[in-house]
Amino acid sequence: METNEEINNALSVLKRGGIILYPTDTVWGIGCDATNADAIDKIYALKKRSEEKALICLVSDFKMLNQFVEEVPEVAYDILKYAAKPTTIIYDKPIRVAEN
Repeated sequence: METNEEINNALSVLKRGGIILYPTDTVWGIGCDATNADAIDKIYALKKRSEEKALICLVSDFKMLNQFVEEVPEVAYDILKYAAKPTTIIYDKPIRVAEN
C-alpha cells in the first residue's frame, strides 16, 4: 500500500471516530480526533486508563497550536521555533477539544 493511500485510510478512520496506531519519534502512538469525545473514550477503554489522567494532543505547527490552546506563552514560541526535534510543552486552558 502506498503512503498516500495509508494516510487517506487513516484520515477516513479518524473522521469516522475511530482510532489509529501511528509511529512517533520513540514509540508507537494510539491516536484519534481530539475533538471527538466518543473516539477519546475508545482510547481510554483500550488503554484501560482512568479518565482522570489527561491524554496528549499532537499539533503540527503554530497555527494548529493556536487553534487548541487559549493562551500560548511567548516563550513557548521561542522554544518551538528553535527546537531541532519534536518537543513537549504542557499548556493550560485547552480549547476546541472534547471535554474528556
